[in-house]
Amino acid sequence: MVALSAMTEMMPPEAQIAALAAGARTASLALGKLPSVAKADGLRAAARAIRAAAPSILAANAQDMANGAARGLSGAMLDRLRLDPARVEAMAAGVEAVAALNDPVGAVIDTRTAPSGIALARVRVPIGVIGIIYESRPNVTADAAALCVMSGNAVILRGGSEAAMSNAAIHAAFVAGLAEAGLPIGAVQRVASTDRALVGAMLAAAGDIDLIVPRGGKSLVARVQADARVPVLAHLDGINHVYVDRSADPAMAQAIAVNAKMRRTGICGSMETLLIDRAWPHAASLIEALAASGCTVRGDPAARTLVPTIEAASAEDWDTEYLDAIASVALVEGVDGALAHIAAHGSHHTDAIVAGDAATAERFLAEVDSAIVLWNASTQYADGGEFGLGAEIGIATGRLHARGPVALEGLTTYKWIGRGTGQVRA
Repeated sequence: MVALSAMTEMMPPEAQIAALAAGARTASLALGKLPSVAKADGLRAAARAIRAAAPSILAANAQDMANGAARGLSGAMLDRLRLDPARVEAMAAGVEAVAALNDPVGAVIDTRTAPSGIALARVRVPIGVIGIIYESRPNVTADAAALCVMSGNAVILRGGSEAAMSNAAIHAAFVAGLAEAGLPIGAVQRVASTDRALVGAMLAAAGDIDLIVPRGGKSLVARVQADARVPVLAHLDGINHVYVDRSADPAMAQAIAVNAKMRRTGICGSMETLLIDRAWPHAASLIEALAASGCTVRGDPAARTLVPTIEAASAEDWDTEYLDAIASVALVEGVDGALAHIAAHGSHHTDAIVAGDAATAERFLAEVDSAIVLWNASTQYADGGEFGLGAEIGIATGRLHARGPVALEGLTTYKWIGRGTGQVRA
């Protein structure tokens, strides 16, 4: 693997990606033939290798963190980048969790008998070679690798320069575990160079790469979606809302709103806008509690009338993914107002309602057009691990193929298998 990386780095970007993709294609064909137990054993070996390599992973991350601080990365970006012993253990545990999931490959989706008498079945199969382009979060290296291997796909990983050392250390441990278990290490390839031309080469690699998944900031995802000649599975923004209905319990509303914003402000499931029913009598105390948690609150005129100390929201605030300890607040005319605001400004990612009235909540769940819609729960639960998927390769907000947290099933497609008895068509 080291020799391959050294050789490819001397080639033009397109040739580098083609060489990596050729190795990945060979590995994906081999993975597709392996039984579930063999893939699971490989992932458990990779988890053990990550734990054993924790000191080197943390040392590499410390260098990335120092470099990031020197480059002026924001607090939210540094939080995404940071690893500690607990996060390394969570990474290894996440790989093991994927190994424990049901293998989707070969699963029969449905069956039918055609008018001709041919017995038809739709069966899940791997997509093939998947390219992951991501920023900041080094845990994506392990999460994406585990999900791709278990679903029978090979993956080409291209992480951001800010996490280059961390990603290299995690990748080295992961492939060492695969090798120990006898799985093809070409199943998890890493683009070692941080040259941005390689991103362009990945996006243009139609026929070599079957699917691109970008994970990162708006500029990265926008570029991928604009330039890719390969199908893309992604979300652009996480402009997520929590709507507090007039029937909401005050203590529950405060706990959910503060958690949705402040638990981790830099993740895509963080609340960016709080909507409050004008008829709810506890709006002022909720806004004050959010501000007291350390959040900068920007409100519409009605919110500022209740709490004059908050900042005034501009038109741009309703369409901004802050990824920071900032939130916009608006008072709306009940659930109709909330639905209208979300339709105008949401990004189809994650939206939540806090309500005691079931009919209102069910209407919200049915009418909000987002990948994830929650009732009486924090938007911070927008996470594949929390959904019982082991991990996620990303959250998709489009309407084709997969939506919401994309895990094992989302990394498969299907083929039709027909079993006949000698039928010929007239």
